[in-house]
Amino acid sequence: MSAPEPELQKTPLHALHLELGARMVPFAGYAMPVQYPAGLVAEHRHTRASAGLFDVSHMGQLRLVGPAAAAAFETLMPVDVIDLAPGRQRYGLLLTDEGTILDDLMFANRGGELFVVVNGACKVADLQHIHERIASRCEVLPLPDRGLLALQGPKAVDALQRVLPGVEKLVFMTGAGLQWQGAELFVTRSGYTGEDGFEISVPAAQAQALARALLAQPEVQPIGLGARNSLRLEAGLCLYGNDIDTTTTPVEAALNWAIQKVRRSGGARAGGFPGAEKVLAQLAGSEPIARKRVGLKALERIPVREHIELQDTQGLRIGEVTSGLLGPSIEQPIAMAYVPPQFAAPGTRVHAVVRGKIVPMEVSPMPFVPNRYYRGPAA
Repeated sequence: MSAPEPELQKTPLHALHLELGARMVPFAGYAMPVQYPAGLVAEHRHTRASAGLFDVSHMGQLRLVGPAAAAAFETLMPVDVIDLAPGRQRYGLLLTDEGTILDDLMFANRGGELFVVVNGACKVADLQHIHERIASRCEVLPLPDRGLLALQGPKAVDALQRVLPGVEKLVFMTGAGLQWQGAELFVTRSGYTGEDGFEISVPAAQAQALARALLAQPEVQPIGLGARNSLRLEAGLCLYGNDIDTTTTPVEAALNWAIQKVRRSGGARAGGFPGAEKVLAQLAGSEPIARKRVGLKALERIPVREHIELQDTQGLRIGEVTSGLLGPSIEQPIAMAYVPPQFAAPGTRVHAVVRGKIVPMEVSPMPFVPNRYYRGPAA
């Protein structure tokens, strides 16, 4: 007799999702909305044109507290944590001792402590990893009693500033503590769509009320996981477990931009992170990489999904697609994949094999849709 399936956890917005007619699916151990009655394509396009509200409460939130927190956290990642100014946020990569990616995450300096958000499917393992390695140097405090909302799109700021006056002063990759109806929030101007937008950490008890207040704004509609995935792929952003994992290094994943000069060879704090010898050698070019993450556009209107084989034009296997779909904003099939470096230059032709049919594809720069992050008033 097989063991019973573990019961799915529910986010603080679960009842609201059901009320709104969401189709719920298992995701990272949670019951999550994959789409609402409007459907994936309509939700995607609404976010690009106006403002979409996402429930991302399955993500892991934690605080790192103490005078040594930044220095301790920097020992786990090839990024600059120590020099991150209060109120600023940065993208980070937890690495294995072999220099491969345990998870990607966001962290912010809240002044006196770091606020960290990790992927939902990885949060238990991440917390254990962080605790084992740096809990002797700082407090590692998980925040299971908080929800996380993302409001994304060009009109997100118009809607949110009515609910949280002053939030419009934030610029991309900054954050601030704000209050709403007595609840302590932490808001960052960031997200996972390539659009301007915000992520809002809120006590679980107030999450549904805040979501209702946002949905009451004329610009805002609820958006599910399906559109979240298509939006992030158009934006050229990795999905952990698909495009990056413990088999990929930051350099193979084309995430060199996330490693600041201070942590590279010759930098003031070079190395000192797991797998540093390998990662720094790959960055310097002294250790070649066997494959590299690239963007692809199909030259025929046939979606190319993950795990589809890629071949060169002579029919030899060269890799496989890690993420792929028909991009609703550009009306063209797009994908990410790993290919040998000699096939990574933009314009290179490769073939995808979709149910026995050859679909020609071309290596394309990413993002597929231009990012529209708000970096401040134009000069």
